[in-house]
Formats: sequence, structure tokens, C-alpha cells
Amino acid sequence: METKPVALDPSLYLNRELSLLEFNRRVLAQALDPTVPLLERLRFLTICSSNLDEFFEIRVAGVKQRAHALPGKPERDGMLPSELLHRISVVAHELVTRQYAALNEQLLPALEAERIRIPRRSRWSRALRTWARAYFHDQVQPVLTPMGLDPVRPFPKVLNKGLNFLITLEGTDAFGRNSGLAVLQVPRCLPRLIPVPPSAVRDGHEFVLLSSIIHAHIEDLFPGMSVTGCHQFRVTRNSDLWVDEEEVENLKQALQGELAGRRYGEAVRLEVAQGAPDHVAEFLLHQFALDPDDLYQVDGPVNLHRLGALVGLVDAPHLKYPPHVPRIPRRFSDAEDPFEAIASGDILLHHPYQSFQPVIELLQEAARDPDVLAIKQTLYRTGDDSPLVDALVEAAQAGKVVTAVVELRARFDEAANINLADRLEAVGANVVYGVVGRKCHAKLTLIVRREEGRLRRYVHLGTGNYHAGTARAYTDFGYLTADEQFGEDAHKLFTQLTGLGRAEALSQLLQSPFTLHRWLHERIAFETAEARAGRPAAIMARMNSLSEPSIIAALYEASRAGVRIDLLVRGICCLRPGVPGVSDNITVRSVVGRFLEHSRVYRFHAAGQDLVYCSSADWMNRNLHRRVEVAWPIHPPELHARVVEEGLEIYWRDDTQSWQLQSDGSYTRRTPGETPTCAQEQLMARLS
Repeated sequence: METKPVALDPSLYLNRELSLLEFNRRVLAQALDPTVPLLERLRFLTICSSNLDEFFEIRVAGVKQRAHALPGKPERDGMLPSELLHRISVVAHELVTRQYAALNEQLLPALEAERIRIPRRSRWSRALRTWARAYFHDQVQPVLTPMGLDPVRPFPKVLNKGLNFLITLEGTDAFGRNSGLAVLQVPRCLPRLIPVPPSAVRDGHEFVLLSSIIHAHIEDLFPGMSVTGCHQFRVTRNSDLWVDEEEVENLKQALQGELAGRRYGEAVRLEVAQGAPDHVAEFLLHQFALDPDDLYQVDGPVNLHRLGALVGLVDAPHLKYPPHVPRIPRRFSDAEDPFEAIASGDILLHHPYQSFQPVIELLQEAARDPDVLAIKQTLYRTGDDSPLVDALVEAAQAGKVVTAVVELRARFDEAANINLADRLEAVGANVVYGVVGRKCHAKLTLIVRREEGRLRRYVHLGTGNYHAGTARAYTDFGYLTADEQFGEDAHKLFTQLTGLGRAEALSQLLQSPFTLHRWLHERIAFETAEARAGRPAAIMARMNSLSEPSIIAALYEASRAGVRIDLLVRGICCLRPGVPGVSDNITVRSVVGRFLEHSRVYRFHAAGQDLVYCSSADWMNRNLHRRVEVAWPIHPPELHARVVEEGLEIYWRDDTQSWQLQSDGSYTRRTPGETPTCAQEQLMARLS
């Protein structure tokens, strides 16, 4: 039956910022889950805290800017920016309250039962007090600079997310001054969580927060005066960088100039330790030009993220996840070199269950192999001391043609990427910074090798980054092939990124911003037409985020036609499932567990063809229109079956770490059945 298209009116679009807060609610649930090992619960708590930091630095900062510049322009879901800021404040305050309740009521008591303590000052033993005093005078006090406030010493410009104290005082100093206030900024060179030496510990492990040590000895910084109050605070600032790429002559230099300003952007949130008098909180809000909704009074340290250091400092295997050793595929271990393994057939790597080492070894072998003539690679995030960058440097020093497309605008990795670009340029590599106005988010490597008098191309494609560290913690697919069509497409893509010219047609790969968005619409429209004709039709997809309005509208249209749509969306989802007559046939689930779900997989029934693609792109406006992205088909039947089972179906069966999105934007955790399914555990058992 013919149906009318569904317009994407505001009521059918879930707010992106509130959806992201819902994701952090699911992360926090891991910290509250008694089936998760204790130190891992603490780690999830700190992840939730750092996620909220970034949320305020980027997302809330953006909403505040819109509220100032365009106060009457509604968000896509119909809310005005001011209304959204209030909603964010309500939800974020609830989340923060739950975070500290989890810490104080569950995690710290459970840790103490394991003889792992972070005692408050009121519970310090005599031995600990003696050690803390010596530590303060020897290690801390020499680098502290308290700042009294008066007309010649105004309130200092404090660092983004830095630990600070506001101190109230009585008395006069050597110059007869007394404003009654001082500010202490704690340098970042000092560790925030300090192990107490065995000589001062009753039993087990004890740790002291730097903030507690400073607070206990704050009067030593103001000799002859009386400290009447000492209050921790932290301010979060706008950390989004903006550079007009069409106006600057050198993007790298422009970004270097902007990085320093990130530490002192506009304030967006104020955290103050609970117990600070109202007049102290009001004074700080005034200093940072913030509203009461921006104030978060917390029952504990103002930066929970710093407690994550405890996980690495305590040797307690029974309180952590069992060790996970990723497997190297047999074809790699049996082959004489990576090229032989890839030449014998395409290889699928499922990280972190399978090792990232084959990718590293491929680049290292390419750097050493005299038959390799050229290496081209996109670099979005690589991490410090990257073995992949080492291999590119070695290859360039060996005289090979090395081309690196370095994305300087990868958020919070800008400085690291500038450094690796400098390092590659120093050895003669060709370094380009992508395309003006579009981030290069594709994960692609092309190696050109001379074999028996002809040139052969080897290609690696990935859904994740070239980062050996995150490959151990993020789920991603990697694909290695010597297929000629893949090689030709990769060559065209790199030519497009480094040179000039129109986008050439690709035979296998799909690319943003040119073909991927249109192709997705075509595939969704095909399934819609099949359903209307009474034939089988289905869409199953997995991604980090779903927010692109026209894709959401097309999925609603497909649902109305009867297409069964199953979506695995880890984080942001702006599609509203379960709306009668609109999205009855759409189910959205999110899996949150030991590993961060990061893979992107698209599957379409396609009249029985069962098309399966992996991709670097989420279904977001930025990925489909403002970034360079790549999607590629999985052709070999064995690998096709693996991607479907390992990337989609086993996750859909998960009923232990899976949450289902409700039509009101909330998530409900699925209830385990008689034989519970945990996708990550089963894949570890199967592949590791």
C-alpha cells in the first residue's frame, strides 16, 4: 500500500546532547554493576567523569554559543538553546550526584573491604599524618604559589579543568594586607593520587589525594594568618578549536597558535567541593560569569577522573578483568611475511579479540622490504610512540616514497598530530593535512610493491584508528587485501587527497562526501520498495552515532512500509523508535561493556544479495557530508559470514550488556534469559 513520506518534524527527533547524556548514564551503570570487577567499576566511574568533561568542553560550550548568538533559533528537536541548557543542567546534576553516591556509598567501602583505602583527613592515622606532613614540605610546598587577592592582584585566570583552592583568611600579612581571600592553583606536575609508603600503612594499600594533603597543611602557606575556609574548585572551559581554513595560509601554524587558548576558553561549568558556603560559590560563579545552573557541588574530589590511576597502582588481579591476549590469525603466523599472507586471500581482523600486530608488522615489513616502493597512509589518531609512525619514518629514511595524510584537527590530538607531522616531514615524507573544510576520518593504507616485474598494491582498511593502544580496548574491524580493484580505488582516493582533480568513480569503495550518503539512501529506498511490493526487506546496521536527519527520515519511511530495521547504536541516537505508525518496525539497542564498541557495519537484504559493508563513518551529518570517509564491501563468503555473526547478530542476541532505546529517549537494560548471552565474552572465547 502506498504511504506518504514522513516529514522529520521536531517530535520525531531526539535531542543529540540529551542522547549523549543517556550514553553516559549507561557507562555509569557499569560502575554500579556488582558483576563487574571492583577496580573496573572504578574505571567506568572515571570514564563517565572524563566523558562529562568533554561533553561540557565541546557540546555544552556549543549550545551556550548558540544561546548567545541565536537565542530564538530552536534546536532540531524544537527546544530553544536556553531550554536545552536547563534540561542539560537537570540531567547532568543528577548524573554527577549518582557518580559521587556510587563512589562514597559503594566503591570506596568495597575497596576498603579489600584493604585498599583512600582515607579522608579525619581518618588519617598518626603515622600517615607524620608522613603526609613530610611529603607536603618536601614534594608539594616548594612548587605552590598562593595568590592573595587585592586591587593589584586580581583573580587569576585558572586553567581548564585544573585543581584550585579558594581560601578565606583572617589577619594581616607582613605588608598589612588582608583582602580575606586567596587562590591556590595546583600545578599539573604534581600527582593527584599518591601511594602511602608501607611504613605509614596499617595493612594493605593506602592512597592519599593531593588535594587532601594540601588542605591538611594549607595554613603553612599563610604564616601568621588564620585560615577560616579552604574550598576545592575546578572550572571547565570551552575547548573547541576554530580556525578559518580558507583564510589561513598555514593550517599547522594556525592550530599551534590556537592550542594555547584551549586552556583558557570561556567557562562553561564550575565544580566546587560540597560544604563551601553559598557566598563562596556565588563569588566563584561571578568570577567566571556563570549561572547557578552551571554550579556543581560535589561530595568528594572535584576531578573523579584522577582516581583512575588507582587501577594501575594496585596489583590485585582478582579485582580486574581477566587478562585478554588477542590472537594472531594462523595465516599470518604461518606465512614467511605479511605480503604472502595477504596475497593468498583477503584477511579480516576483529579487534581487540584478534591482534592489531599484523597491521604493525605489515608496515614494519614494508619499511624494510627493498621491493616496496611506496607507502601511503591516513593518520587520524595514532597515540604517543606509535610503532606505525616509526615504520613510516624508517621507510622514508630508506628512500621509499612515503605519503601521510595527517588530520591535524582530530579533537584533543591536535598537538600530537602536529608533532608526528613534523617528525615525518623531517625525514622527507610527503605530509598533507587533508582537504580544506573536511576532516580526513578514513582509515586507509596503500602499499605499492614490485613483484615479478609488475607492481602490486596491498590495502588495509579499518573502522578504527591506527592506534595500537585503542586497538586493545575498542572493537573494530580491519581488512587486508591485495584485490586489484581495492588497490585501484585506494590509489584514486590518495590522489584525490594529495593532488587536485575531480573525484573519479570507484568500483568497490564508497566515499564521503561524494557517494556514501547517496548510496545509503538508495539502499534504504530499495528496501522500502521491496517491502511495499510484499517482498522480504530488512536493514541491520551498527555504528557509534545516528543523527543525520535525512537518513532518519528515510528509515522512518522504510519502517512505515514494513521494513524490519535493527540498529546497534552505541552512543548518540536521535531516531525515536516505537512511534506508532512511524517507527513501529525499528528497534535500537546499545551495548556497553568491557570494550568500547566502535565498529561500523551496514547490512541490507537487497533482494537476497545480503550486502554487507564495513566503514569508518557513522550516520551523522559530519561523517556523511563534512568528512572524508570510506566504506567497503565484504565479498568473500567466509568473511561475509564472520562480519554478520561477529559484528551484528551476536550483539543483537546480547542480553547482559545490552540496552534498548525507548520512544521517550530513555534506555532499558535487557533482562538475561535462561542462557544469558554476552557478546564480548563469547567473542573473546571464540577469537582470542
